[in-house]
Amino acid sequence: MPTIARDPSSSPENEPHRYREVAESFGVDAERYDRTRPPYPETMVNRIVADSPGPGVLDVGCGTGIEARQFRAAGCTVLGVEPDARMAEFARRAGLAVEVSTFETWDPAGRTFDAVVAGQAWHWVDPVKGAAKAAAVLRPGGLLAAFWHVFEPPADVALALADVYRRLLPHAPDLGSMAQRPLDGYQVMFTKAADGIRAAGGFGEPEQWPFDWERHYTRDEWLDQLPTSGALTRLPADRLAEVLDEVRAATDPGGFTMHYTTVAVTARRTGG
Repeated sequence: MPTIARDPSSSPENEPHRYREVAESFGVDAERYDRTRPPYPETMVNRIVADSPGPGVLDVGCGTGIEARQFRAAGCTVLGVEPDARMAEFARRAGLAVEVSTFETWDPAGRTFDAVVAGQAWHWVDPVKGAAKAAAVLRPGGLLAAFWHVFEPPADVALALADVYRRLLPHAPDLGSMAQRPLDGYQVMFTKAADGIRAAGGFGEPEQWPFDWERHYTRDEWLDQLPTSGALTRLPADRLAEVLDEVRAATDPGGFTMHYTTVAVTARRTGG
């Protein structure tokens, strides 16, 4: 869940890349993040691989390496760039090559790639500077693909979560409105990514590739994942426990089936 704390005075939801304290908070529990965050649809990974001119992949904001491992399994050679040293170290333990840096300041040292990908991470990158950097390191015909999970729980679960967040986390994103039309809520982020690509130049017209899938969560599995969301990563232990207790009380022990739409915003590098 690419969520950030809301500050009405400065509208961080419009410029999340400026909020580094949130962007680099996920490594507080890298093991939990890797264990509980969902992987990406194989259909999406395979399409990105098929639409790239070769196997060289640069993974921006690779985190613990969830998508990097998937691209490696699909036959790619993957280099990760990750600003959080804790996340990068976890990914390295899985045998991944990772360099610690924000993407905007990362030095490619003359290296080029067939695809630049970013899973649940591109909103933490300046949309224009990031796209320009991607254009600079992509080979002609290479693909930029930034993708996010749009989560849509059943209506009763969405309302229960929204009630808990509204009472205990009043500055968190409005889950209630997003639960009604989740794709609409995320479309602002997709549009910002596409506008950044257009402004940077060097790419064809951006496209959106949606991939629908489902995953069943038990109550305990969902509670295990919740602390990895951006609205909760920086909470003190007592406040986090209070939120989780409230969600536990509002959720059926048998769990629920989450509907996901994973959307990739893609663009092809032009030039010869």
